[in-house]
Amino acid sequence: MKHNNQLPNQHFRKDWQSRVKTWLDQAGRKKSRRIARVQKAARVAPRPVDGLIRPAVRCPTIKYNTKLRAGRGFTLEELKAAGIRRKEALSIGVSVDHRRRNRSEESLQLNVQRLKAYKSKLIVFPRKAGKPKKGDAEASELSAATQYTGAIFPVTQVWAKEKARKVTQEEKNNSAYEQHRKARSIARLAGIREARRKAKEEEEANKKK
Repeated sequence: MKHNNQLPNQHFRKDWQSRVKTWLDQAGRKKSRRIARVQKAARVAPRPVDGLIRPAVRCPTIKYNTKLRAGRGFTLEELKAAGIRRKEALSIGVSVDHRRRNRSEESLQLNVQRLKAYKSKLIVFPRKAGKPKKGDAEASELSAATQYTGAIFPVTQVWAKEKARKVTQEEKNNSAYEQHRKARSIARLAGIREARRKAKEEEEANKKK
């Protein structure tokens, strides 16, 4: 080996051909999934194919809380506001999550409206044929009912758009940087100013004596 060169370090024993992953069963798996979907639809009929209705929830953390998505289940407070009993919920296709809490009135009202809209379109079949109970659908509704195949009340993201307008003079004069610095200064000097105020009050009280 002449000169100050790198030592030969070629790796030619990786056996890459044994690690190649193929996907030759793509068409077969696609057919299997389709057959499974058809079988599931027949098994759960006349209930909706999509399953239970889910609540609309916000994603956690500041980074993602602008996104609205489907959650695990409705809270007990939401069920109560919509007039649905906890034990009745699963029997009529409503998901329940007893651990989730409502942190805002906005989310509570949004999910209550979802439940009320779902109840207005719901057709409840009797458990036993010929023995309808309170809340069950009438015979005419049962005969006209069909299995719903789409997504049940899909959660859609709605963005509120503001109309373009001119910037006011007050907004031009206002400085967010100055406001931030002022608030930071007030918070930092709060203890010192309080100590000075107490010392001044004590000094004035001593003078009066």
